[in-house]
Amino acid sequence: MYAFAVQLRRLNASFNRVAQEFAHTQGLHHTDVQALVAVLDGDGRGGPLTPGRLREHLNLTSGAVSACLRRLEDSGHIRRVRDPADGRVVHLHYAPAGRAVARDSFRPLATHTDAARARFTADELRTVLRFLAELNDNLDRERLPPT
Repeated sequence: MYAFAVQLRRLNASFNRVAQEFAHTQGLHHTDVQALVAVLDGDGRGGPLTPGRLREHLNLTSGAVSACLRRLEDSGHIRRVRDPADGRVVHLHYAPAGRAVARDSFRPLATHTDAARARFTADELRTVLRFLAELNDNLDRERLPPT
């Protein structure tokens, strides 16, 4: 259905505009913002993300991910924490100051999301959420290995 694709593109364009404004105000690259979103979401299983998983998620080289993490750490957005059980493993966490800046910057998006959600029933929202999860799963399967 064409109208569906149009609405998804509009949503993507709106989110990209907000993300670009955030990146600009923070002196970050677009990839840095993508990395921050990934760190916020974690490993998809409720745990923190590792640099290796971030590399896979962003489809970047190890060097590019290292440079991105350095920028994010230097700017106070993230922190790296060694796993206490295995010191070789590094977990990525949103730094408290970075989380506060992001929350303030993305508050209008959250407000509009809440307003739109309020106009749907719980059953309708479950259907929308199921659709979005399925779409994301399908898109994740299309990812190519890093070059």
